[in-house]
Amino acid sequence: MAKKYLITALLCLPGLIALAQAGSGITDFKPVTDEMLRNPPPGDWLMFSRTYDAQRYSPLDQIDKSNVGRLSMAWGRGLPAGRIESIPLAYNGVVYMIVPGGSVQALDGATGDLIWKYDRPMDDVLKSSSRSKNLAIYQDLIIHTSPDNFLIALDARTGALRWETKVEGGQHSSGPIVAKGVVVSGRACNNSRDSCFTAGHDALTGKELWKFYHVPALGQPGSESWGNSPDHEKNMASTWGLPGSYDPERNLVLWGIANPMPNTRAVRHGGDYAGTAFASPADLYSNSTVALVPETGELKWYYQHLPGDDWDEDYTNERTLVRTRINPDPKQVKWINESARGQERDVSVMIGEGGGIFVIDRNDGEFLWATPFPFDVPEFLISNIDTKTGQTFINKDLLFKTAGEHHLICFFNTRSYWPTAYSPRTNSIYSSYIDNCLDMTSKNGDQRERRVSGLRPGHDPEKLTGLAKINLETGEIQRFNEGADPSSGAVLATAGGLIFHGDVNRRLRAFDEESGAVLWETILGGPVAVSTITYTAHGKQYLAVFTGDNVGGGLTRLTGTDYVTGHPAVYTFALPD
Repeated sequence: MAKKYLITALLCLPGLIALAQAGSGITDFKPVTDEMLRNPPPGDWLMFSRTYDAQRYSPLDQIDKSNVGRLSMAWGRGLPAGRIESIPLAYNGVVYMIVPGGSVQALDGATGDLIWKYDRPMDDVLKSSSRSKNLAIYQDLIIHTSPDNFLIALDARTGALRWETKVEGGQHSSGPIVAKGVVVSGRACNNSRDSCFTAGHDALTGKELWKFYHVPALGQPGSESWGNSPDHEKNMASTWGLPGSYDPERNLVLWGIANPMPNTRAVRHGGDYAGTAFASPADLYSNSTVALVPETGELKWYYQHLPGDDWDEDYTNERTLVRTRINPDPKQVKWINESARGQERDVSVMIGEGGGIFVIDRNDGEFLWATPFPFDVPEFLISNIDTKTGQTFINKDLLFKTAGEHHLICFFNTRSYWPTAYSPRTNSIYSSYIDNCLDMTSKNGDQRERRVSGLRPGHDPEKLTGLAKINLETGEIQRFNEGADPSSGAVLATAGGLIFHGDVNRRLRAFDEESGAVLWETILGGPVAVSTITYTAHGKQYLAVFTGDNVGGGLTRLTGTDYVTGHPAVYTFALPD
């Protein structure tokens, strides 16, 4: 049945003209309730990883192992020039997405036709800085963390601006989720401690409800972990990457916080690299998982993955929530809490940009198991974990003790900010990875700090990148799609037994969830950019992906390949009728 549309108009607000246009709106819209967010219809993609648990698993199975080879392009649509870092939503056959420049568009999911668009009035500098990772949907609102640091809500039917709230802090580079009627959002920092926070706002009005500061104020619990710091108000830790996850049973939002800033220990601590601890807790709440109550922002527990970072390594991004048996194989897993062996646990799983897989209990942050990832090497940035307490120890051999010192630190941008996927069919996390380390020299007089990608000793240039299937019961890692082309796209798992993934070399592929065999491949016009989702429109399953620039420089130097850049567009695929 064709969608019913209505004509939209120019929206005028006092002191602001915002354009919600392009022809049409949606008249048969049904509000998205809390229950729908907890249990979304199979054909909808209602948040950045589809569900609160951030599994990126779709129950759709029209496209499966037997027919995926017949996938063909259903429609494509060019996008404005600019950087692409976002993941779209899909609801009742409509795709809602952020386009370069920070605008929001609603498209017919079956044809790609524009239903409405919202152009926020901003100068060119702000538009070019748009880095928000996703939208949220709640009731009849599309909620966006705009590049001008406003949290805004648009009418999901027409794109009209419903409310806006200025959020004083760092740049909106993360995105929002809605839990218990509260918009929880993160951001980058803006050169001060009080600009680094996760915030909660009322989803229906935009009213600020709380802020959780990632660096505690002096005298607050955790501030002592910053040790010898000459200017505490300049210490920072952001949530620039993907938003967190929500556990409705425990009413906890699990959010990942990034590295402490300034980036090196010596600069943060008055020239003394030993100015904070070498084991957790150090420089809280950097590189930690924090569990917050969505209505109040109250901290219930935390777990610090990397204490006192010296290299600008991030442990932000999504936390994947699953229930699994804990039975790690000592041949596969380096650090194991033996007291949990054989138990069924509700866990949070995290793979950091600096490498490593962490599995912790989401009741209280209890350590269950962890292991270096993608490989166990002497240059790994964590030297040890106390398996009884979960206390982590930084690799002191890699710290910068003097000016001009050089180290190779592993790993670096292991999986970046594009999300992983989990399949309950295999009880496995599927993650892209790159065997890439950080080649770093500390500042020496007028010579600036040097940071470039570096290859670890013993790397295989023919197996620089790949996908890893990580069994969450045993920790066993199965590698496939090994090659030389880095990832730049999210992983997607489906009930059709498929894993979808794309790379910077324009290849979008479908893999067998068990064997990793390539079952389908297509070549796009540009590098795959985050994004990959699946949804239904008029009862038909579609696969959608963005192309465009979303990775920094250095790949050509690292791989020797001159990759195609640009070509911002959205492509969708479906089985032929």
